[in-house]
Amino acid sequence: MTNKLKYFIGNWKMFGDFSSFNIVRKINKFAYNHLKLHKKKIVLCVPSTLIHYFNKKLKSNKVFFGAQNCHYSENDGPFTGSINSKMLKNIGTKYIILGHSENRAEGETNKIIKEKIKSALNQKLTIIFCIGETLREKRNGKTFLVLRKQIKDSLEKKFNINQIILAYEPIWSIGTNKLPKMNDLV
Repeated sequence: MTNKLKYFIGNWKMFGDFSSFNIVRKINKFAYNHLKLHKKKIVLCVPSTLIHYFNKKLKSNKVFFGAQNCHYSENDGPFTGSINSKMLKNIGTKYIILGHSENRAEGETNKIIKEKIKSALNQKLTIIFCIGETLREKRNGKTFLVLRKQIKDSLEKKFNINQIILAYEPIWSIGTNKLPKMNDLV
């Protein structure tokens, strides 16, 4: 079964505080007034410090909140400063970004990403699974090899694919003003 929804996903990175709720309110108002969202969802992946607050303040069927990452362990443990998928689920998180290029650049491996995906799926979170290649890999014609390896090494056949959104995030276009052409996306 395929997911026929279109997602508009915003990653807030390390931005925002409680006063940022005004931005959320504007996005929600715009969605209600201008978008026919029958087959569309807006997901805002905000810092974990804001998820609970935003969920309590906004009762909407147009805008949903997600987390930007989690620890691979589902259980409590000696992981100072980390937040696991269970904790995120308990504060109302519905979506989570995993495999983001920034985390991969800091050493996150496909094996770690797989463990995070398992944990998030066990908590019934919808995963936004980022895949993408560098400019060097693109120029060397390695795009599909890189993407295939990321998918193959991070996902298992037993995973509920209906809970995973593949998000193509070409690393070479982030912050470079180089936009992917349509044939890069199909």
